[in-house]
Amino acid sequence: MSISKFNIRVYGLALHDGKILVADEILQGKHVTKLPGGGLEFGEGIIDCLHREFMEELNAEIENLELFYVTDFFQQSSFDPSHQVICVYYSCKLKKPSILKTASKKFDFKVEIERAESFRWQNLNSLTVDDFAFPIDKVVVEKLLKET
Repeated sequence: MSISKFNIRVYGLALHDGKILVADEILQGKHVTKLPGGGLEFGEGIIDCLHREFMEELNAEIENLELFYVTDFFQQSSFDPSHQVICVYYSCKLKKPSILKTASKKFDFKVEIERAESFRWQNLNSLTVDDFAFPIDKVVVEKLLKET
């Protein structure tokens, strides 16, 4: 199958007290760990997308956004082989990290259903690229670990 569409994704590297916020989800029946964020909508700016995603997923406001990484290699979508994925990552801070409701363990879902999602703080000193499901996230985490 040939590539016919771009899928642009925007993610946040939310850091706080030596930890990074990660998302655990069930996607197409698989348990995956990824960074918080999601798809850019038509007519939406990239930074607006990241603000919207954090509000939709976490009911959290972010600030101090700084561009961290943009995909610089070809990546076919894990979900639709006709799509090329381009990801934009920003480092950011949560305005009120202490009020964020997070899980204490991986895949801490109330119900195991498609698109179930939970968030947790992962210590940077125990973070590895193997914690993440998607190839671009792995590149970003490797870059983050080299810089911290």
